[in-house]
Amino acid sequence: MGYMKEVGEIFQYYSDIGVAAIKLSKELKIGDKIKIQGHTTSFEQNVESIQIEHKAVQKAKAGSEIGIKVDDKVRRHDKIYLVE
Repeated sequence: MGYMKEVGEIFQYYSDIGVAAIKLSKELKIGDKIKIQGHTTSFEQNVESIQIEHKAVQKAKAGSEIGIKVDDKVRRHDKIYLVE
């Protein structure tokens, strides 16, 4: 497995639409490969869409609160890592 660096943390999960709300500590962009890791969560996926206040964006900078579609169930306080 490649090097991983933490880029954010989940603060909300909307199970009905499969979207995680994330507070970013580093930039994230479409096409990035991420790993979502928590007590009972562990999977990797590619970032296929990012929304800020319901508007689609190509990338989001540190400090942003974003929504992304996730491939599996996630939980509050799960960490988001960039897989390089």
